[in-house]
Amino acid sequence: MRRRDFLATGATATLLTSTNVLSISPASANANVSVADANKLTPPADGPIAVAFALSRGATMIDFAGPWEVFQDVMVPAPRAQASQQGQAGQQAHAQHRSGFSLYTVSEKTEPIEASAGMKIVPDYTFETAPAPKVVVIPAQAGSPALHAWLRKIVDSTDVTMSVCTGAFQLGRAGLLNGLEATTHHEFFDQFAKAFPDVKLKRGLRFVENQKISTAGGLTSGIDLALRVVERYFGRETAEQTAVYMEYQSRGWIV
Repeated sequence: MRRRDFLATGATATLLTSTNVLSISPASANANVSVADANKLTPPADGPIAVAFALSRGATMIDFAGPWEVFQDVMVPAPRAQASQQGQAGQQAHAQHRSGFSLYTVSEKTEPIEASAGMKIVPDYTFETAPAPKVVVIPAQAGSPALHAWLRKIVDSTDVTMSVCTGAFQLGRAGLLNGLEATTHHEFFDQFAKAFPDVKLKRGLRFVENQKISTAGGLTSGIDLALRVVERYFGRETAEQTAVYMEYQSRGWIV
């Protein structure tokens, strides 16, 4: 029930001793990428936007829990007929809104997955049975050939496919970042650059936005990218209202 209604598993362990240091100035934090009006997204006329969280062994909690919280908290005006019915039923004013997004988890199997720190997660769907998503979130995780194949299959029909932290390695291994700008967790910049020389690595940014594929840096930067996705669909005001509800004070999502 909605409340309003009542690090690097995918990369090799040898890099855990990396000496890379991230330094982000206030200016560079908001200079993620030059965006045009073409990057705005059109939400469906009715009903929520399907968001798939693709998970496998070792998925980092905040990488997917942060964006999950963002998307679940988005409320948008309900269609007039629905709002009228709710008003006649004596519902509170916020009942005249509906969820902007519908969330689910997907994996190779529906058997329990052990995420970071041992949390067990049972995926809602397999790659074969999952509903068609419009947004896909890929956190840091071990990954698999099945995940990469699914990403290649669905990417053209999605509005946004976004990675968080070293989830960018999964997009790279799927061959979806070639020729694009991308980022990842700062401790893995060098490994990423060596593994994917055809990708234009951007260091020190909260996220990098392309028209259909976006990548966030480590951990909390996934919240910023998710808020940016909300803005692309529903506008700055809705994204700001979501951030305020979450008591999230970072402005790193504003481009």
